[in-house]
Amino acid sequence: MAEGRSASIARKTNETSVKVSVNVDGTGTSTISTGVGFFDHMLDQLSRHSLIDMAIEVKGDLHVDDHHTVEDTGIAIGLALAEALGDRRGITRYASIDLAMDETMTKAAIDVSGRPFLVWKVAFSAPKIGTFDTELVREFFHALAQNAGVTLHVQNIYGANNHHISETCFKAVARVLRAATEIDPRQKGRVPSTKGMLA
Repeated sequence: MAEGRSASIARKTNETSVKVSVNVDGTGTSTISTGVGFFDHMLDQLSRHSLIDMAIEVKGDLHVDDHHTVEDTGIAIGLALAEALGDRRGITRYASIDLAMDETMTKAAIDVSGRPFLVWKVAFSAPKIGTFDTELVREFFHALAQNAGVTLHVQNIYGANNHHISETCFKAVARVLRAATEIDPRQKGRVPSTKGMLA
């Protein structure tokens, strides 16, 4: 993986084995294999639209269901992002977007604050997208926010197609991650907080 703000995490439990590498200063290149096709598609969107390079390899207990695989992937990506960002010196810190995709509009806002929190206002009209449980979309972002140490608000404004609703969540979060983790030259290397630290 290319140089820059990068980190690798290996996490193994009785339920999953997860290896994640990220480069925040990448080009959105990804190699993803979780064993869950729809989830791979969503993670590809997350990488591509955040411009964060991601290498993700997961072996999980898919004979049970997809839950542990999705949640533990979110945990590992979050941990890798937190490590890659370090003390968050010089970052823009805040970002928000209204992201449109066909009939769907989703809003995301982020504070790369060191304080984990998720506000989730997204409803799906069906329990599954193909074989993928729609409730796992929230589980992923909860795990990501908790372990990356970010405050994340996601709200679906409107939409009819559940695939589009999920995809706009991943794309919107990707775009705010990209904007908020960008280096702000006017910060001149300072931590963007009057406290002097983000932790």
